[in-house]
Amino acid sequence: MSFALVIGAGPAGLMAAEELGRAGHKVVVAEAKPSVARKFLMAGKSGLNITKDEPFEAFLAHFEEAAAWLRPMLQAFGPEEVKTWAEELGQTVFTGSSGRVFPKVMKASPLLRAWLTRLAEYGVEVRTRWRWTGWDQATRSFHFETPEGAQTLQPAVTVLACGGASWARLGSDGAWADWVPGTRPFQPANMGFEVSWSPHMQPHFGQPLKNIVLKAGGQEVRAECVLSARGIEGGGIYAVSRRLRDGAGLYLDLAPDLSEAALRSKLAAVGKKQSAKNRLRKGARLDAAKLALVMEVARPLPVDLAPLVKNLPVPLIGPRPMDEAISTAGGIPRDALDDRLMLRDVPGVFAAGEMLDWEAPTGGYLLTACLATGHHAGIAAAAAMATAPC
Repeated sequence: MSFALVIGAGPAGLMAAEELGRAGHKVVVAEAKPSVARKFLMAGKSGLNITKDEPFEAFLAHFEEAAAWLRPMLQAFGPEEVKTWAEELGQTVFTGSSGRVFPKVMKASPLLRAWLTRLAEYGVEVRTRWRWTGWDQATRSFHFETPEGAQTLQPAVTVLACGGASWARLGSDGAWADWVPGTRPFQPANMGFEVSWSPHMQPHFGQPLKNIVLKAGGQEVRAECVLSARGIEGGGIYAVSRRLRDGAGLYLDLAPDLSEAALRSKLAAVGKKQSAKNRLRKGARLDAAKLALVMEVARPLPVDLAPLVKNLPVPLIGPRPMDEAISTAGGIPRDALDDRLMLRDVPGVFAAGEMLDWEAPTGGYLLTACLATGHHAGIAAAAAMATAPC
């Protein structure tokens, strides 16, 4: 009996398996780890952000140059469809003040359990500890290392959903890139950056920088970030990480609610006899972490402190290692795929999720696109399966 193979049991792979199973096909999911969706579960530990509730064009813009080819996939399975999907799996969702959407239970595990139950009802078979070790593209035979020894499968269609190259311990090690010609080198995305701090900064490690605007390469984001022993990280840094990775400098506006002129007036009102540190604390209302950062990176301080507070340069050494990144850029390029997400050089083999060459910020965009590309590839693979010889 012919069957469909899905390699990788993260969100993209499970969504592809769902569409194949829904179409009535026999589906085998091969997962290298002892359990499925480990990165998905890890993301859910701090509250599973499944999507972002905002106008579609604004949502799509976060994918930048990949937006054009992802558009039809996100139109078919975008934020509204993700919310409906979660609700149909018994997980009531809510939208936070930032537009981020979460299950009310704030965890990934109930959603995953319900999803696996649905897949089992469709007859989807999940084989864990099945590590893909290579393939014969001419015959579309896939080789695996399994608890029962070496195995080879020859499916009618295949969906590759092996992830990127971050968080290898959770399953995304990027090893597959050696077997897919034309794959673009991986780069970290949504990652922290190293800073060479002096001992002066140690008391402030772990402290957030709140109510700031981060600027990098023409992009400005109002968000928070965190000072750490290794440098600077957190949501605000992740949002501008692509510009920083590409060489832009990082600048912080520590008083975004004041114009430069208004800030200058407040600083002057403190009195010239006060130290620069006191003028920053009292006039600019800088908290201890912000004040420490200014003293760390900008001494000797200029006479006019207002421009510095509004545009504080933070000297970065470089990004943290790729395996620490939330996601990666690079992977299978758009020109290696047709509109169905099928590999042009290997008919019957599709790809989805983070192994494709696109990137997006955190905040629901990553997960939505993984689900959308898995949905698209699964439907396309099911259509190809329907016409494949038995």
